[in-house]
Amino acid sequence: MLWGALILLCAGVLMAGGTGWWAVEHYTGKVNRVPHAFPTDVPADQRPGPNKGGQNFLLVGVDSRSELPTTGTNAKAAPWKPGAQRSDTMMLVHLPSKGSRAYVVSLPRDTWVTVPGRGKAKLNAAFSWGGPPLLIDSVQRLTRVRVDHLAVIDWSGFRKLTDAVGGVDLSVGGAPARHMNGEQALSYVRERHDLPRGDLDRTHRQQNYLRDVLAKVLSGDNASHPVRTKRLLDRLTESVSVDDRLSDDGLRDLLWDARSLRASRMTFMNAPVARTDMIQGQSVVLLDGRKASALWKALREGTMEDYVTEHTVDRLRPVVQ
Repeated sequence: MLWGALILLCAGVLMAGGTGWWAVEHYTGKVNRVPHAFPTDVPADQRPGPNKGGQNFLLVGVDSRSELPTTGTNAKAAPWKPGAQRSDTMMLVHLPSKGSRAYVVSLPRDTWVTVPGRGKAKLNAAFSWGGPPLLIDSVQRLTRVRVDHLAVIDWSGFRKLTDAVGGVDLSVGGAPARHMNGEQALSYVRERHDLPRGDLDRTHRQQNYLRDVLAKVLSGDNASHPVRTKRLLDRLTESVSVDDRLSDDGLRDLLWDARSLRASRMTFMNAPVARTDMIQGQSVVLLDGRKASALWKALREGTMEDYVTEHTVDRLRPVVQ
């Protein structure tokens, strides 16, 4: 429920090839920014160093109780109020320097972590308590991976993006794929109680949705249809917010570097999980510390291609043709 940054990135690719680079300049200037998104009071020994060989984005889908949009240029309410929203979906996205591939790592919302200043809690509580800065701080302390940039989308934006690409085609329980509109897709990605692996199957649903949307964004129909492209990009900028450190020039550079990225070159996976448990009356996910350390190191050092080759990962299965 948060995929706006990646979709925008890929939409920039098709703009450059179809409607011209002037359109990239126009739309990057329209993207809404989240002010003061990064933590500022983190002790020096808890700040991760710069990443090597690429950038890492934190993509966040907001479980907002607001009846008004909270993200994008159409936002009518604050992106965060204490206790009003939780981060329903969180993904670390590694974009290598060459830009031809991407690696998406889902962090289950029920991951049991230390939230700075709050103690042990589920990861999604960090956003509720302290908004983007506390969530970024919690993720960075958990992984020792520096978050270079943030992208956020709420339920309203999710529905808009889904409908903007004409809906998605997703399989449920191994059955043939069925077409879903924004409201149906939202129910699909939020379901977890009736899934065999609960939160872990839920994250794969979210990844499956993202993969299908990206494939549609980059389809020949969109790339060769300027009017359809403009309509899609209007919905994107209306729905998605990014951090205020990501300048227009920085976003344009990102789009150019990733111009050869395609959905088929993206690897989707879950962070390594040891088990689920009940703690303080809550169902939680406990990560596998040893296996996760290898993943965090690969994200920091830009060696994700080697990591997925050398390790068994809980990855999203390829689409069956």
